[in-house]
Amino acid sequence: MSRRGGGRRPDPGRDQQPPSPAVGGGRGRGGGRGRGRAPPAQVPGSIGAQAPSPAPAFPPLTNPSSSRPVPPPASAQPSARPLGVPAAAAAAAGASSSSSVQKLAGEVQGKLLVSEPTASRAAAPVSSKAIALPRRPGYGTVGRKCMVRANHFLVKVQDIEIRHYDVTITPAVTSKVTSKKVNRDVIATLEKLYRQSHLGNRMVAYDGMKSLFTAGALPFETKEFEVKLESDNQPGPSGAPRKERLFKVAIKLASRPDIGHLLRFLDGTQRDMPQDTFQALDVVLRHNPSAHYTVVGRSFCSISLGPKGTLGDGVEYWRGFYQSLRPTQMGLSLNIDVSARSFYEPVPVMDFISKNFRIQNLSRPLSDQDCIKLKKAMRGVKVRMDNGQFARIHKITGISSKPANQTMFLLEEQNTTISVAQYFLQKYKIRLNYPSLPALQAGNAPKLYYLPIELCTIVEGQRYTKKLNDRQITALLRATCQRPQERERNIVKVVAEKSFKDSDIVQQFGIQVKPQPALIEARVLNPPMLKYDGSGREANVSPQMGQWNMINKKMVNGGRVDYWTCLNFSSLNNDFPIDFCGELIDMCNSKGMLFNKNPLVPIRSERPQHIEKALTDVHYQATQQGRELQLLIIILPDFSGSYGTIKRICETELGIVTQCCQPKQASKFSKQYMENLSLKINVKVGGRNTVLNDAVQRRIPLLTDRPTIVFGADVTHAQPGEDSTPSIAAVVASMDWPEVTKYRGIVSAQASREEIILDLYNEDPARGGAPGGMIRDLLLAFYRSNRIKPHRILFYRDGVSEGQFFQVLLHEVDAIRKACLSLEQGYLPRITFVVVQKRHHTRLFPEDHQNRGTTDRSGNILPGTVVDTSICHPTEFDFYLNSHAGIQGTSKPSHYHVLLDENGFSADGLQVLTNNLCYTYARCTRSVSIVPPAYYAHLAAFRARYYIEGTASDGSSSGERGTTTGMAREVQPLPEIKDNVKNVMFYC
Repeated sequence: MSRRGGGRRPDPGRDQQPPSPAVGGGRGRGGGRGRGRAPPAQVPGSIGAQAPSPAPAFPPLTNPSSSRPVPPPASAQPSARPLGVPAAAAAAAGASSSSSVQKLAGEVQGKLLVSEPTASRAAAPVSSKAIALPRRPGYGTVGRKCMVRANHFLVKVQDIEIRHYDVTITPAVTSKVTSKKVNRDVIATLEKLYRQSHLGNRMVAYDGMKSLFTAGALPFETKEFEVKLESDNQPGPSGAPRKERLFKVAIKLASRPDIGHLLRFLDGTQRDMPQDTFQALDVVLRHNPSAHYTVVGRSFCSISLGPKGTLGDGVEYWRGFYQSLRPTQMGLSLNIDVSARSFYEPVPVMDFISKNFRIQNLSRPLSDQDCIKLKKAMRGVKVRMDNGQFARIHKITGISSKPANQTMFLLEEQNTTISVAQYFLQKYKIRLNYPSLPALQAGNAPKLYYLPIELCTIVEGQRYTKKLNDRQITALLRATCQRPQERERNIVKVVAEKSFKDSDIVQQFGIQVKPQPALIEARVLNPPMLKYDGSGREANVSPQMGQWNMINKKMVNGGRVDYWTCLNFSSLNNDFPIDFCGELIDMCNSKGMLFNKNPLVPIRSERPQHIEKALTDVHYQATQQGRELQLLIIILPDFSGSYGTIKRICETELGIVTQCCQPKQASKFSKQYMENLSLKINVKVGGRNTVLNDAVQRRIPLLTDRPTIVFGADVTHAQPGEDSTPSIAAVVASMDWPEVTKYRGIVSAQASREEIILDLYNEDPARGGAPGGMIRDLLLAFYRSNRIKPHRILFYRDGVSEGQFFQVLLHEVDAIRKACLSLEQGYLPRITFVVVQKRHHTRLFPEDHQNRGTTDRSGNILPGTVVDTSICHPTEFDFYLNSHAGIQGTSKPSHYHVLLDENGFSADGLQVLTNNLCYTYARCTRSVSIVPPAYYAHLAAFRARYYIEGTASDGSSSGERGTTTGMAREVQPLPEIKDNVKNVMFYC
């Protein structure tokens, strides 16, 4: 562990905050990491967890006469309350004997059984039904009240009889792409044939897989039908057109969903959500759109829903809409949003190749590298091959290893071997114009089909699931960017055109969808006061419309840079980097930093081909002088692709903190650009740009009254189809209580697509089971930085969907508690665990788009707008917060959902704190859309992904340690980030 968790101390001559009253006078190191392992003991408050009783890593709490930190009062003691225990019960338990606490914990643990480790998880819970998420503590009252509209449409249901049937279709369709479509065709044909005779004139709502719903019972409980699908000229498994197909469909009664149960849940009189009833209504509302449009996740796309457009490189976008049924305080709500998804352009394959690979002359053979790219790009794509006599659709499985004029196959009717080019000349009188190109392959051995590329065209309507490049992403954002008024108008138009009131099946199920968007009450929270250094002309600032500037201000703690240099890899002339660095240093010093104007190693320019050598040489020259570079300024090459290499070498091999600059931006010598760079540089060398004035004054409830550590966590996954690439988890934690603006970050690799963060706590077999993990390391870093242990934990977790709430809650909270207990016996600080969701489709619009007093400059709702009524969960603790000002398009509020709250936050307390933290993001003078610790974790995870770019995708990857517990495939660790880099916010 490094000497400090949050970077270097502020300069003694600068403005500093008084130390915490609980901090003792000693500055010695207070106990190292526990190395031994005591026999396991039952831990009150842990979920299926038993942690060792270690030698204390923290010094023990002592009485007030001691110079050591004093214990908090009983009301602030770290809680031993397990999940699911009400606050009142926990308080009573705290007042009773330890045996009573253990008894209460044991009762709860009986409900929270955790299974043995499996191949996919460290410990997977058998059931989460016994756990209830925290109920809403009340509604917020702080802020100026206003009205906003949301893209939620009220859904009313009648208490009618619903039946759920299990469907089995044989033979099963194995293709993931076509299975649901074929299944729907089968059930639609069945309904058409047997509705009057066998289905009791009931309409059926089908989800495309196993579930079918009817309004009322069918005349049978189980029955088997035969259904025949006519030939549709679509490719079968072999690539040849499918012929007439016969299916057997078994329908069996599965359950009787209860609408009354759902209504009681919505009005708060029943706690548990009836998932089967909710699923039934959702399937009913999705039944008709699924039959008429292309289904992409929860969205529907079609060229009939708006003009399509090109994204470049053979890819286009289709417009569509997103639809989701949600339980809310106002009742059932249908969330509708406009969307766009990427599809293959229906162009000749020749055009697709030339666009994708930038090949102008296709008369030459493709290189081996281009052939590999072509095989990857075309695999799974449907093409129409037209030989002049007939056209057939084939699904591509590969490409030939040789050009078409050298690819030979056996022509059975003549018992002779012939090339693909010769065959098409002989059979169809087609002389190939590009015989040196490989042939596309359809089908599988032993029956392969060879298709000349020049005769093939990509079939329309195929979803493009590969990663979009930067140009395509920019084109998609530009094409789909809509101002709030336009977006709201288009959403209402979608609802009107879908005509739910005219749908026969919706009517049969007694469902009504209100055509107007919900008008709901919101509040606008005031921005916080920000504190800067007192030596500037403006020591405090109150942001307006979510932004402010650095004019007349100095960083609250300016960092110090004594040893630095610059490398220029761009084509700009050799004098440019010297002039640029001079301007940048002047800006940094004017903002309160102490930046030496003389480089430790002479500034120089290098060719982009020599990046690794140049970085190594600079590091060597610095060490030869007995110094360590604190900062390396890098002017990037003119072309992209080297950023990841630079970061990997500097941060994991050399231990150098870097600031990279784009040559196009740097060459403008813009004051705004220099100012933005100074903000990043300051936190990378251990400084702080600004802090919340209320934090300095100790006026933030449940944050500044007792030592509190704020965590942020996120997991990033590779693009679809790259299953050998590991997922990367990142956790950051605040190191500068009470201001909470400086965050230390740790990254770790885990199995691909694994969402649970596996390395929060571990026991290293290589060290005799010694405890470790990300939470433990960050808690120790906090202690070393503040000389006091945190009494509270506030954990913001990004990247979790609603279906994963209980998994994350059970496993990750358990790991946090184990990490705490591994540091000191009985150490269980109270935890508040909040999920941050950005991937949702709720949008908020001003009630009056023309009223400039209720909108920002982009026409969006004001920064600080918070909603915790109407469209939020009926009983649980959640809220929507639009903490930022819009720039273009429609702002997306972040959704915060509390999964555990042992600290007892009020609605106002958590909403105001979260909004205020959004003004402390280090990289700009604007409030941001998600709380900074979650944002930093996201940045750290993406930084770690650069460390594995260009390496073989064999499942080995990132992390400061390699945890393989419970994983079927070992994941190798990333090269470790150097200590001096970890000490600062290197990911900014």
